[in-house]
Amino acid sequence: MRVTTLLWAVIGLVLFGAIAGSSPSAAQDLPWHIAPVLPAPKPPAKPAVSGVPAWLQAHVGNGDGQISAVVLRRARAFHQKKVRDGTVRNPCYFAFDATRPAGKGRRFYVICEGNKTFRAVPSSHGAGRNFSGVADLSNTARCAKNFSNARNSHLTTGGGYVTAEIRTSFKGYYHAGGNYQPLMRSFLQFEGEGATANARDRAIGGHPAEIVRWICRMKIPDSPYANDDGYVPYGKLINYSEGRSSGCTSWPPSDSGKILALAENRPTTVYIYPEARDIVAVGRAVKAGTSPSRAGLYWNAVCLRDIGAPNFWPRENLEPALIAYNKKNASAPRTLSDLPICKTQ
Repeated sequence: MRVTTLLWAVIGLVLFGAIAGSSPSAAQDLPWHIAPVLPAPKPPAKPAVSGVPAWLQAHVGNGDGQISAVVLRRARAFHQKKVRDGTVRNPCYFAFDATRPAGKGRRFYVICEGNKTFRAVPSSHGAGRNFSGVADLSNTARCAKNFSNARNSHLTTGGGYVTAEIRTSFKGYYHAGGNYQPLMRSFLQFEGEGATANARDRAIGGHPAEIVRWICRMKIPDSPYANDDGYVPYGKLINYSEGRSSGCTSWPPSDSGKILALAENRPTTVYIYPEARDIVAVGRAVKAGTSPSRAGLYWNAVCLRDIGAPNFWPRENLEPALIAYNKKNASAPRTLSDLPICKTQ
């Protein structure tokens, strides 16, 4: 009996194999208890940011040129809020992730949902400074450790802004293409709220990352920028796209024109990450030996390794100390008459 039972079992397996291998439909017609086990279908990918269109989801991530989920979520929500209350009608908006490495790292984002375009470009962060006897607020060119909304801190402040007017000013002459050229740099003023409310007082905005480093004064009496004696400042054109700013958001000159054109006479929003709450939370997590990501917090991993832990310096605590420092160490600003006359022209 035992042999017979075993024999019938073998025959059943052979028949099952023949039927299952004959055609897909034959296998599907088998009773459920002997039907082949098929792998379960993969569930659809969970959107990185809820409510974001698929074309924009494709740009979400932590790689170079991608935008982290929390940065996009907040930038988009802030823009939509300003559209709803009538402050902004511009379909494009900006975001900046100051926790990412600078240099060639693309961490400033131009997002136009109307025509489904996304662009990421490099941007500078606030350099800060070592204020002897007050605090060392300096940042390296690669990663920002210190942040503040205090006047004279030269630091980046995270939060929401609305763009205002564009002002263009003369910065000096430089030599290029066999000629002397004036640098006219445009500045897009930011208006803030909350922690960023003093943006205009601090002269915080966006502009090309270029300046003329003055060397001497050159006589060009027919220049519209010459002083009463016919002199203009002359120097070396410096492109600091991979460097640091005085607290403003600055872009490579090759990208600045397009960015400024989007905001000219059409106010839009700028969201800068991290805010004070993010900096404090990440700092506490690091000091407690907890991984920020495991605590549900975001900071770029490369820069977090570089800086150890970030610092936020509140305006109400820092600004009085900086005002006192500047009064004590004040020096007259350099003027055109302080420069030596250029030896050759």
